[in-house]
Amino acid sequence: MTAFNVVRFKVKPGMDEAFLDAHRNIAGSWSGMRHANIIKTGERRYCIIAEWESTEALAAGRPAMIATLDSFRQTLEELGGGLGVTDPVAGPVVLSMK
Repeated sequence: MTAFNVVRFKVKPGMDEAFLDAHRNIAGSWSGMRHANIIKTGERRYCIIAEWESTEALAAGRPAMIATLDSFRQTLEELGGGLGVTDPVAGPVVLSMK
């Protein structure tokens, strides 16, 4: 069953390109990922939305996702509210619409 993960980020001033550069070649290193998009949700705020072959593939991809995060962690600001520098959620598709 297809799964998605979504992660919110807030980038430090002047670090937008470094943040985006860290994601440019993830397709080869995140096995099981079908597709990913990064959207800009506000000033220095981004969200990555990734589609995975299954919840198992998503779980297996977590080490690669964490390694990618570690490569650009210095570009991120705390989100506040005890979240740290990311706000991740993930789960299986329960309804698909066109």
